Amino acid sequence: MRSITRSYRIRAYPNGAQRRLLERWFGASRWLWNTTLGIRSEAYRVCGLKLTGDDLSRWLTQWKRTAGHEWLATVPATCLTQCLRNQDAAFRNFFARRARYPKFKRKSAAASLRFQDAGTAWARGVVSLPKLGSLKLAESLPKVERPDLVTLSRDAAGHYHVSFCGEVETSLMRITHRVVGVDVGLTHLATLSTGEKIPNPKRYHARLKYLRQQQRCLARRQKGSRRREKQRLRVARAHAQVRQERQYALHTLTTRLVREFDLIFIEDLNVKAMARGLHARAIHDVAFSEVRRQLTYKSSWYGKILETVDRWYPSSKTCSECRYTLDELRLDERQWTCPRCGTCHDRDINAARNLLVEGLRQLAGRDDRDLRVDAGDACPEEDILVQVLAEEARSGHRNRACLEQARFC
Repeated sequence: MRSITRSYRIRAYPNGAQRRLLERWFGASRWLWNTTLGIRSEAYRVCGLKLTGDDLSRWLTQWKRTAGHEWLATVPATCLTQCLRNQDAAFRNFFARRARYPKFKRKSAAASLRFQDAGTAWARGVVSLPKLGSLKLAESLPKVERPDLVTLSRDAAGHYHVSFCGEVETSLMRITHRVVGVDVGLTHLATLSTGEKIPNPKRYHARLKYLRQQQRCLARRQKGSRRREKQRLRVARAHAQVRQERQYALHTLTTRLVREFDLIFIEDLNVKAMARGLHARAIHDVAFSEVRRQLTYKSSWYGKILETVDRWYPSSKTCSECRYTLDELRLDERQWTCPRCGTCHDRDINAARNLLVEGLRQLAGRDDRDLRVDAGDACPEEDILVQVLAEEARSGHRNRACLEQARFC
């Protein structure tokens, strides 16, 4: 048994009085965020002054005593303090180039409050928040110690959730002595090296017609009207349903892979660049990055090994039998025959088997070779030792310097 930190997110159902109280608290937190963000931006732009959350916390104390802002004192103090700390974290991420500049919050967007005291009723399985009381939850609380911070959030669809982290004990899964290569795609969610193909649910594509109709209806509603707000909730709930169905399919896949295999090999895809192409909608729908994220933490929890294969490895156009590599393989060619050994390959199954072989080679130790050259994105002449640029390899065009050197050789 070993201890891990696990996060929980449980659906909450506040009553009418609690909803009205939370709306005021969300509004106060949003006002504090927007006001302090404007002060910080203006102070740096005019005076070059860098304000911190501690500086603005002193301002918050004065605002509570100012006429016209007494309503700030009705909000739990920890919620407003955590709002300033979240803004500090947003600026740290911006200066570290991990995120964009913090934005102003809108009323219709998602909102959250962070509480530092969950109440003494936690041991009885009840979430009791300061000045709010007990909350009704969709499921019972896990048997973990009372957390230091509890987040109560409301998404764009109007659903409330309680989130927290806790230390839990977990045991390693049994050893199965099985390895697998996984090739993710658009037609099939995943293709295993065993030959099995898991279909892609394509939930967003299935609801696309309905979403278009509801979005057009939303565009016709008058801004600020109650009918527009009802229609906005209808659109947000449709998106939330698609997201839940997608998450269910991904969790089913990743949990099964971790349970059945000890070594899992996937490809290190550049999803951000792929999502700028022709099939951007389908790539966002299948959620390649979410598959990798879930496999990463689940493998760490249960003692399995996840290995990523370099994105420049030509897994699709390499024969898994004789290791012959094609010069070119178009995306619409789903099956191809090896010209050396005559084996007929399914593109996805062949790629998954090659990922398995290359992943095992990486674990055993390998030489440092440039996989972009092996993938055929550079000129084929072996005597030309010109480095292939990453931009040229991504675009598929040959290196101009290589071609010119080959012309005069």
